[in-house]
Amino acid sequence: MPKAASQAPGLHRASLKKLHDLDAALELMYYGWRGMTLEADRYLATLGLSRPHHRILYVVARRPDISIGALIEVLGISKQALNRPLGLLLERKLLASKRSPEQHRSKLLRLTEAGQRIEQRASGYERKVLREAFDRAGAPGAAAWMKVMEAIADNN
Repeated sequence: MPKAASQAPGLHRASLKKLHDLDAALELMYYGWRGMTLEADRYLATLGLSRPHHRILYVVARRPDISIGALIEVLGISKQALNRPLGLLLERKLLASKRSPEQHRSKLLRLTEAGQRIEQRASGYERKVLREAFDRAGAPGAAAWMKVMEAIADNN
């Protein structure tokens, strides 16, 4: 059976029944996130990587020599949830690990050149989507979005 033609943008959201007055905002969060990460995730998949790998690379790029404990805290995940994706990044030499000179039991992480290239390209796809959306919304819309997202992020 042939596949149905792709729906118009936004139609998938419009077809959902609203059970609460904030459902439209929730759906925009879900589908907005998916829309922002779509190209980055496709790129990562070609490398056998996924969203958790990119989150780790993103944080380590911005905090070189971060300890594994601090990485767990920043990501807000368990040690068990970090173990598998971190192991793959180390195995593929996208991250380098060294012992902390102050605390020998602690490992410090930093990106390798290959890890930097992957992080920059994946994050670049996401920045492009944000830039286009901010350009469409204009400066007041972008500023309002930032305020809303800051308030939501503060829930952490």
